[in-house]
Amino acid sequence: MSIDFKKTEKELYTPPKKPTIINVPKMQFIAVRGKGDPNDPNGEYSQCLEALYGIAYTLKMSYMSDYQMEGYYKYVVPPLEGLWWQTGIKGFDYTRKDLFEYISMIRLPDFIKEEDVAWAIKTASEKKGKDFSRVEFFVYDEGMCVQCMHIGPYDDEPKTIAKMEAYMKEQGYELDINDMRHHHEIYLGDPRKAKPENLRTVVRHPIKKV
Repeated sequence: MSIDFKKTEKELYTPPKKPTIINVPKMQFIAVRGKGDPNDPNGEYSQCLEALYGIAYTLKMSYMSDYQMEGYYKYVVPPLEGLWWQTGIKGFDYTRKDLFEYISMIRLPDFIKEEDVAWAIKTASEKKGKDFSRVEFFVYDEGMCVQCMHIGPYDDEPKTIAKMEAYMKEQGYELDINDMRHHHEIYLGDPRKAKPENLRTVVRHPIKKV
């Protein structure tokens, strides 16, 4: 039976549709950094995702190769996540998606080490004849956050964020977005298949006590 983090750690992946406060533990990911409009068919966002999933599945299926990781267990590849910001802009200007900067990432089980990711990058590059070197091993210690399940199009997120900010202030917190802590999204729906109004996205913001 494969371990599915969405089921074993529901507080991280299926929060309610009302804001809650959560202390997010340090986790490790594979990640790719990029810039630009994620909706641009000629942009680099799709290339980032192709690279990420290529390495994610190379690691997941490593047990079928000669490369054996200590402590390996079968698992479901976790959902895509993204850290987003726009340099020089407080909050987001959704009319200027071309200014987005991001770190796209997929969580890794704890048994996977940095050297295992290096093996997967080398293996995938040789097997697929593509360069996966932009993928990196990434550790994120997110800490105290306010989060909420957002239902609907990504462009409607400001309504959910407004509720999150009102709630955190009621609880004695303030926003703590900076160069190290970012607007965070976890994608539980596939925009290629689901209607925009049915998309489910975990929205998470770093906070600190006032």
